[in-house]
Amino acid sequence: MLALGIVFVAGSLVVSAVLAPHKRPSDAKLAPYECGIVPEAESPQRFPVRFYLVAMIFVIFDIEVVFMYPFAVVFHQLGVFGLVEVLIFSATVFGALVFLVSEGALTWGPVKHLVRAMPARTTSSTIQRIGAKSERVA
Repeated sequence: MLALGIVFVAGSLVVSAVLAPHKRPSDAKLAPYECGIVPEAESPQRFPVRFYLVAMIFVIFDIEVVFMYPFAVVFHQLGVFGLVEVLIFSATVFGALVFLVSEGALTWGPVKHLVRAMPARTTSSTIQRIGAKSERVA
């Protein structure tokens, strides 16, 4: 069996070397891909660390889904004990998400406050506006 594995790996390397293109890729293909925008000049600043943080958070929650898959396959056999285990695991991961949000891990910039164009509508302000309109009409 080991010999078959070695033959398969060696054969794959030989076929790859024979069939692979032997020309150097163009500069456009070697450039990093950023949202489909072709870079016109070298970026003067470093890549923001926030992107790596979001990627790590994604990996954490992706692993949570991988851990929950076996439970989804055999949940009838595990019964209530398995359900309690998954709920504890999910609560722990959800707690991690709450912690990340409270620490500002998903904050991307200054907080944008909602600016109201008109003062808040209350019953008294509506009555005052209607009264003002009726005085102008009369």
